[in-house]
Amino acid sequence: MTDPFSMTRRDALAALSAVGVAGLGPASVFAQQTMPRRPVPTTGEMLPVVGLGSSKVVSEVSENGTGPVAAVLRALTAAGGGVVDSWPRDPVDDAGFGEVINLPDLKDELFVTTKIDSTGKQAGIDQFRQTQELYQRDTIDLVQIFSLTDLETQWPNLKDWKEEGSARYIGVTVSEYGRYDQLIEFLGRETPDFVQMNYSITERRAEERLLPMAADLGLAVLLNRPFMNGAYFGRLEGVPLPEWTSEFDCTSWAQFSLKYILAHPTITCVFTETSNPAHMTENAHAAYGRMPDENHRRLMREYIDQV
Repeated sequence: MTDPFSMTRRDALAALSAVGVAGLGPASVFAQQTMPRRPVPTTGEMLPVVGLGSSKVVSEVSENGTGPVAAVLRALTAAGGGVVDSWPRDPVDDAGFGEVINLPDLKDELFVTTKIDSTGKQAGIDQFRQTQELYQRDTIDLVQIFSLTDLETQWPNLKDWKEEGSARYIGVTVSEYGRYDQLIEFLGRETPDFVQMNYSITERRAEERLLPMAADLGLAVLLNRPFMNGAYFGRLEGVPLPEWTSEFDCTSWAQFSLKYILAHPTITCVFTETSNPAHMTENAHAAYGRMPDENHRRLMREYIDQV
């Protein structure tokens, strides 16, 4: 793998200091210029490799205001990221999210995705048009069908939106093994720009067929559930981080899973879900420094399987 992992120590420390978490890792982590980027195969557009899965922090807008989501997105962009994955839930929350992503310091820094989870052609159209209005964007960077919901109806909708220029890219998502066979069948007859799936050090089944298939088809690959929706950390509570993880500049269990993911050359971007700016910065900096090689990845699998 030959990704351009390079960042000056001064720039990295400045990004960390912006959210008050300088000193997260060893000096060797800060030997780079900017967050690594990987291409969208269909266009060559380069995307940062760590993004934000925003559903939790966005769903709290009506309760906590827009400050938390703005802080997390600023932590992401300060660390060199910019891809934010969203899912319409509530008009009030989504309107707040729309305000934030259009703030002057964020608007041009973000690659914004959304999902369609409606059943029925018109329901899908109505959901997307509402998202455009609430996000204050005529064009959404990526529109995805959530968990293959009403796939045969919604996929023609997505293709129409791409053709008319309302969506720059289109794709589909899964987040559980039970959807893999349906996704594989779909990819056998259609070619989306993006495919999103669950994959991590603890959920590795995508390595068997889906990731090789995505590579063969030339698809951009987005990853969800890098921490199994938080269950990963509960499993590892009190477990020591192996000393050999310093060989690839890993300083936390969060980075352990993220670096395992990012070491796979097919992955375009991995989404981490957090409401904490410091955690967002720590997650984003998993992209910096050395990556595990194949021997390290074998050790990582063996270690995690014993826990």
